[in-house]
Parts: sequence; structure tokens; C-alpha cells
Amino acid sequence: MTEMSYLDGNMLDGPMRELFTVDLSSAMGRCENCGMTGSMASLHVYSHAPGLVARCPSCEEVMVRLVRGPDRAWLDMRGTTYLQVPMPMEQPFPGPL
Repeated sequence: MTEMSYLDGNMLDGPMRELFTVDLSSAMGRCENCGMTGSMASLHVYSHAPGLVARCPSCEEVMVRLVRGPDRAWLDMRGTTYLQVPMPMEQPFPGPL
């Protein structure tokens, strides 16, 4: 791979927030290639293509691809074996007034 500058995985927060209603920067994922586990914020994100490509900081394999069109988005996570998303604590439904 040629030497290109990259941004950290925090760059994915805005575009991913358009797809999901939770902050994914602290979500933990596992690289399918090397098994490294880390936060989405730790990924190396390259924005030199039509979309965003996020690579594992350990082995540089692609973990996430995100392409946005005017009326849809394509999310490819085949390089990620899982994504553990932190969720807010469940709030009980309010009772009758």
C-alpha cells in the first residue's frame, strides 16, 4: 500500500450518526483479519475515494466502507466480525398522569 495520510476513526461519527441513532465512536469492533479489538475511533479512515474506508490500525485490512449518495448509503462491514454498541440505560416508561 502506498503511503497516504489518514484521519482517525472519530471521522466516522458524523456519517455513521446519520445511519444510527447512537454514537458509534466508542463502539468496540473486532478485525476479521488479525483479531484486534478496539473502538471505532481507533480505525484509520481514508477519505480519498468516493466514500470512506476504515482500516484496522494493527494490520491495515479494510474493516468498514461507507459510501453516501443523495438518497441512500451503502455500509460494508465484512472486515469486522462484530460491532459492540454501547446503549443508554433503559428508562422505565412513565406511569399514568
